[in-house]
Amino acid sequence: MRPLRFTKMQGIGNDFMIVDGLTQDVSMSPSQISQLASRTTGVGFDQLLIVEAPTHPSADFFYRIYNADGTAAGQCGNGARCFAKYVYDKRLNPKRSLTLQTETSRLTTKRLSANEFKVSFAAPQFDPEMVPFKPTGQSHPEVSKWSFEAPGQPAVKFGVCNVGNPHAILQLSSAAPSDLSEWATALTTAHSFPHGVNVGFMEVMNEHEVRLRVFERGAGETLGCGSGACAAVAVGRQWQILAPSVKVHMPGGTLSIAWQGGKNKIEMTGPAIRVFEGSAHLSP
Repeated sequence: MRPLRFTKMQGIGNDFMIVDGLTQDVSMSPSQISQLASRTTGVGFDQLLIVEAPTHPSADFFYRIYNADGTAAGQCGNGARCFAKYVYDKRLNPKRSLTLQTETSRLTTKRLSANEFKVSFAAPQFDPEMVPFKPTGQSHPEVSKWSFEAPGQPAVKFGVCNVGNPHAILQLSSAAPSDLSEWATALTTAHSFPHGVNVGFMEVMNEHEVRLRVFERGAGETLGCGSGACAAVAVGRQWQILAPSVKVHMPGGTLSIAWQGGKNKIEMTGPAIRVFEGSAHLSP
């Protein structure tokens, strides 16, 4: 088998292996993807992005997203910026603005500089059926707040939304380093989320700034999550505690998120960095 050519990229520490599926065969099993994702014996990444031809005439590219465990994902905000950077670096399309398709959504990217990109997503969806979310706990009078109680833990309030993939956002007094994995695991595996969920822990510093940690389904805690940043701001706006423009600080860096509410698109601006080029051989 020929070596698989790839580019390693990262956006605020959220890292990706990007493969051109237009010029090479990239058929891979979930086990092969997880082998490549290994940080000790493989390339190492949070998600794999595969470039494909668009399926709609208005789109420039289609791309598939796979988590480190080999499962498919519908959306990835940091990945969208890195994908646009890849297209720019590889000269696959000369346009400054691109329309991209994923399995679950359509989005636009705009190159602001060689390493900075803006992504515009469809308006967040809060309807539990669209997340999807099947609430079993008691709802609260506050807008879009739900209650969840893990075994042996006190109940917490959280919000849900879909920004191309499902997110649950919990507000904490501090998102400083601590073991939040039990909460994340409990929510990710809860029957209320039939397709699993990405879990974000948000600390509101003021109406224009938050700190955020995100545990992504299929990848665990990552240094940054673009869709998670969008979801946190969207939920915060629904709760009327955040302004239309917010800086979201994550362990790997900061993203700028803007959302005017309602049916308006939500916008994310941040860096995209090429790390290295390489090739890999797939194990059977």
